[in-house]
Amino acid sequence: MRLSLRDHELAFEPGRPVLMGIVNAGPDSFSDPGPRRLDGLLNQAGGMVAAGASLIDVGGESGRTDRPPVSEDEEASRVVPLIERLSGEGVVVSVDTWRAGPARSALDAGAALVNDASALSDPALADLCAATGAGLVITHTRTAPKTKGIPGHADVVADAAALLGELMATAAEKGVAEDAVLLDPGLDLGKTPAESVEILRRVGELEHLGRPLLFAISRKDFLGAITGRSPAARDPATLAAVEPALDLLGTVLRVHDVAGAADFLAVRVALRGEPSAPDAALAERLRTEAVA
Repeated sequence: MRLSLRDHELAFEPGRPVLMGIVNAGPDSFSDPGPRRLDGLLNQAGGMVAAGASLIDVGGESGRTDRPPVSEDEEASRVVPLIERLSGEGVVVSVDTWRAGPARSALDAGAALVNDASALSDPALADLCAATGAGLVITHTRTAPKTKGIPGHADVVADAAALLGELMATAAEKGVAEDAVLLDPGLDLGKTPAESVEILRRVGELEHLGRPLLFAISRKDFLGAITGRSPAARDPATLAAVEPALDLLGTVLRVHDVAGAADFLAVRVALRGEPSAPDAALAERLRTEAVA
């Protein structure tokens, strides 16, 4: 299984997911709110790439439902300078947006993937991806962008499979190549915590769709419902929750803590006795912490 993103191609194998690092270029992220500077965002993204991220997902507008949408011009102004710099350095960049205007600006700046978490609420996104050869994330949700609601599902996994299949057909009709499509089951998007858990328990039922799956799982609300912890304290819970996704045919993990996820995956591989298991003693410099 492979994913074609303009001039880039990602290959997949079970047990070795692709890591996507999250870089929020807007100030109102649910997980790490605060002011943003370009140099700080570049350093953050560079650290994620060094830690093992194959993709950097740049967003200019929070998905929080207690904030109104920003203008399309404002969203684009937040992401374009960062995308230009990262793509110019050879980093594979995704833009997290549900609107065609910011997506077009991001693609012009060098983005290779449009991460649409709105179930193609703006079908023009598919047209843009078809015209540029960019990848497209198709997400399951029955809730409109920037709104809060739980529509209810008789069977959330069956509903996800049905809607994702329909949207894949729509994208194909618009000219999006099959190998440019990445599917997201939409954890927490118009879902109760129990429904997000149900998707993870039964995620193998989505493999018949034939495309790699993106899990935007990091620090999500359902993890807070389970652990009682606020967003920034949910990284350990995130690692526990990724387990059902790791042996699928193709998996992308969208995470805030890339280094932690990479360490978790390295130890998992070693415990399974795969070739990358350690065969040498620990380097002396790693044995103790330096004195402050």
